[in-house]
Amino acid sequence: RMCVPVGGLLATLATALGVVVAFAPAPRITWEHGEVRLEKFHEPGIFNYSVLLLSEDKSTLYVGAREAVFALNALNVSEKQHEAYWKVSEDKKAKCAEKGKSRQTECLNYIRVLQPLGPGALYVCGTNAFQPACDHLNLTSFQFLGRSEDGKGRCPFDPAQSYTSVMVDGELYSGTSYNFLGSEPIISRNSSHSPLRTEYAIPWLNEPNFVFADVIRESPDGTDSGDDRVYFFFTEVAVEYEFVFKLMIPRVARVCKGDQGGLRTLQKKWTSFLKARLICSRPESNLVFNVLQAVFVLRAPDLKEPVFYGVFTPQLNNVGLSAVCAYNLSTAEAVFSRGKYMQSATVEQSHTKWVRYNGAVPTPRPGACINREARAANFSSSLGLPDKTLQFVKDHPLMDGSVTPTDNRPRLVTGNVNYTQIVVDRTRALDGTVYDVMFIGTDRGALHKAVNLENDAHIIEETQLFQDFEPVQTLLLNSEKGGRLVYAGSSSGVVQAPVAFCGKHGTCEDCVLARDPYCAWSRAAAACVALPPHQTDGPSRTLIQKMSGDASACPDKSKESFRQHFFKHGGTAELKCSPKSNLARVVWKFRDGVLDADGPKYSLVGRKHLLIFNLSEGDSGVYRCLSEERVRNGTVLRVLAKHVLEVKTAPRATEAPASPGARTEGGRTTARAVTEPARGPPPQTSAARVPVPGAVAPPPSPAPTGTSCEPKIVINTVPQVHSEKTMYLQSSDNRLLMFLFLLFFLLCLCLVSYNCYKGYLPGQCLKFRSAVLLGKKQPVADFCEFEQSAKETLVEPGSFSQQNGGQPRPALDTGYETEQDTMASRVPTDREDSQRLDDLPARDGPFDVKCELKYADSDADGD
Repeated sequence: RMCVPVGGLLATLATALGVVVAFAPAPRITWEHGEVRLEKFHEPGIFNYSVLLLSEDKSTLYVGAREAVFALNALNVSEKQHEAYWKVSEDKKAKCAEKGKSRQTECLNYIRVLQPLGPGALYVCGTNAFQPACDHLNLTSFQFLGRSEDGKGRCPFDPAQSYTSVMVDGELYSGTSYNFLGSEPIISRNSSHSPLRTEYAIPWLNEPNFVFADVIRESPDGTDSGDDRVYFFFTEVAVEYEFVFKLMIPRVARVCKGDQGGLRTLQKKWTSFLKARLICSRPESNLVFNVLQAVFVLRAPDLKEPVFYGVFTPQLNNVGLSAVCAYNLSTAEAVFSRGKYMQSATVEQSHTKWVRYNGAVPTPRPGACINREARAANFSSSLGLPDKTLQFVKDHPLMDGSVTPTDNRPRLVTGNVNYTQIVVDRTRALDGTVYDVMFIGTDRGALHKAVNLENDAHIIEETQLFQDFEPVQTLLLNSEKGGRLVYAGSSSGVVQAPVAFCGKHGTCEDCVLARDPYCAWSRAAAACVALPPHQTDGPSRTLIQKMSGDASACPDKSKESFRQHFFKHGGTAELKCSPKSNLARVVWKFRDGVLDADGPKYSLVGRKHLLIFNLSEGDSGVYRCLSEERVRNGTVLRVLAKHVLEVKTAPRATEAPASPGARTEGGRTTARAVTEPARGPPPQTSAARVPVPGAVAPPPSPAPTGTSCEPKIVINTVPQVHSEKTMYLQSSDNRLLMFLFLLFFLLCLCLVSYNCYKGYLPGQCLKFRSAVLLGKKQPVADFCEFEQSAKETLVEPGSFSQQNGGQPRPALDTGYETEQDTMASRVPTDREDSQRLDDLPARDGPFDVKCELKYADSDADGD
């Protein structure tokens, strides 16, 4: 029995997560939501666009949302073609609300099944206010036919419950819950002549979370349909392990399309249901990804067999860790057809333990499809299978072997991100190499595009699809018509994006360093262009694409532009540099030497912009910003920006203006050409010069020539402000700080003295106050007059002493306005007042009783 302590598990996971996050690849380029062109669709008042389906001709995109189905143009999803609404009646809403569900959110109709049903209809199922129902949607009129079928077992009751479905030859295979509470999971086939379902038992399904389902044909043309298999992917609570909490295990289950159930045993139940564990782990870090999030089946003409791509996360995932693993179909089939089974065994204290079954296996093999070998043994249908085989399948649905990924390692492991969906496209690069490009959606509304380059994962780019950072609920790939597109659905709408943004790479180096198999640099167009979807020609001499990142083949620029700045002596200069690559490291060079950005003279802002403090004439010169990016075969260095800095000591009217290409070195001015050999056409910029008071006037620029590149002259007036602040902060004079400290100390002292005098402070301060005040003797006459007037004023009319004929007695002030004045209360206001009150003769009150009390346990008499 497997049982792991919580402390050791958490410590191991923490160490492994730290190692993985430290070495996880990051996206090279991040495209913000408004930075690239995306097509969007959203219908006001409609939410939860969670089901996407492409038409057979790839020209129409069908979208299933909450209480609506839409038909969109597949080339531009912002163009709506048709719409059909399926709303819940008020009577059903009321019944749903009576069961404790939300009338505004849960008691609606969420479309969960959208499958093709012949050439002119769709099969649609929805939650229908916790009364799941199905109907047919006519694609010609785009209206529901009103065939309200019971959706129990085809669609979940609760919109929050997991589900999956696939249509195979007009029959719906689905995995969902079978009751209102969601406590009875089921994998079923809804067929008019042979409906089947799983056994309601924990060894078959134990709290599963259904993810994906698809059919795998035995032959490409589908002629031998009896051997077709339907695969279900889900995550469930493990039965073979005992843990301190519920341990989740990813599974793949398989059923046969030709299954008809058993004759006596397993009637109307699957006789071919088998399930196995999916392994996705990183061996070097001992980290296991055991929660399956999404699955995609990659099929291609050049693939010998389909490949399953799965997105996984750890069960204890508080740092945002995700992995992508790929599995060959033959690996899963080997486990089901030749692997060993597991069986339950009762051990001490009536515990059930799952162990490997090493006994004899009945013939025909339990869980096998009716294939050619079975037909040769006179078993043409599952109805003819012997009870011994069927009983074995009923008791042994779990396989002992596990399905391992290709290369026994994940294709991609990332940190600080949670992946939710995946689609994979197979494309050919310029050199003929075939790459599987993964498009992965995140829980923050972004789309990652990744590729494996010689067993190293490379995330090409990250595109923010949804502005509100909502999770990507579904992904769909269209790679066959009018260009390759990716569709993403979320709670708010549908977004369409191209598979690559090649035109956003402005230089040849950027295009090559992107290492995007969809993009190449065109010498003729001097731009980064997209490769044709199905190119068969060899490498073109006019195109440049190096998946290794080698940019040496890029043509050199003929000229290089620069920015010229003028600053005053003692000021602060900020030189900007903006690398687009997230993998690049910025290096600043001055006079062919690398600047130390950690010293007191220089500082980096955002690890890219350079700040120069306390400028002097020695700081004049040429500053270059270089991008240092590591690729497979080395490091690529390229100049991103060039700044010419000139520091002026004082403006002189008689001084001849220096040329824009002048360079000051150690107080000696040398003329230099404005243009330099570099790697790209200069940007054509023009800036208006506005005189600012206090700024140093720039020298006039020379007349432009046909071969020179006009520099961009920047008259920096901000450094004057920076200069004063910087000089002041770097000064060793702390007189102002000392003055502020003394002022603060005096204010605190005055505040403490005032509170102590007023009696607002407790304890020792009040004693000190009393000692100080008692030392001051106040005039007796004034105090007595004030006391007498207060006593006359505070006489209570109708007091007991007055009713008994006595003189009115003043009410004594206790010092608290909320306390009731009593006859026996005495509050001396001063030492003299206390003495006078003590000299007054005692008077009996109306309720005073004179008596002597003796206690039974008193020993006073004995003393």
